Amino acid sequence: MNIDPDWSLALALLLLMALGTGALVLGRLKIAGQVPWAGIRAAVQLLLISYVIGWAVSSPGWAFALVGVMFAVGVFTTARRVGLDSPRAWASAALAMAAGTAPVLAIIFGTGAAPLTGAAIIPLAGILVGNMMTAHTLFVRHALKDLRTGYDMFEARLALGFHRRFAIREVVRESVAEALIPALDQTRTAGLVSLPGAYIGVLLGGGTPLEAGAAQLLVLVGVIAGQPLTALAARELMSLGWLLPRDVERQLHS
Repeated sequence: MNIDPDWSLALALLLLMALGTGALVLGRLKIAGQVPWAGIRAAVQLLLISYVIGWAVSSPGWAFALVGVMFAVGVFTTARRVGLDSPRAWASAALAMAAGTAPVLAIIFGTGAAPLTGAAIIPLAGILVGNMMTAHTLFVRHALKDLRTGYDMFEARLALGFHRRFAIREVVRESVAEALIPALDQTRTAGLVSLPGAYIGVLLGGGTPLEAGAAQLLVLVGVIAGQPLTALAARELMSLGWLLPRDVERQLHS
């Protein structure tokens, strides 16, 4: 199935954005204006990236270069989302995301499960980077909330003689599980509740349902293998005091 970028697509998109915006206006929510803006921004970004990808798939080197740009944008996005405000914290976010992305890509391409071509590198690495960014964002948001509201628990562990690093790790322990729930739920319900993107992509590209299932399984298992590495790496970096906004770092080390 092919979807042509013609007037019918433009009409469908306008109607869909109007539907979403109208619902939020009726609900008297201030974010109503974000729906059309998000749609327009997505259209521009996808138009540009379509041309870039058409050029980047020509070689693995250019494909990995594009993935590097995507990775940098992912780090920028998650760092801003969780309020990181120092170079060390941003570098820690990049390290945590890389901890989940790099080993999974090494296994996928090292075993030959996917060919080392631009057409395979870009979608697989892009999906993994996006999911590592999500895991990092969820973990850090939950962890910072726990640290801010559970400061008494942190102090209590210090009073009992525990090291500061151990005290931080214990306060944010449950945040790791919270960060992994969405991906685990998606993997458990794949094919039952929804058909994930990689499956649809292979079908739209002319692949068989079996090939689509194999590609999606590789992606899903890759995500649930990489996200724990990202979340645990983030927890360790946070326990060292590196992956923290300045205000929380000062509070914990005062």
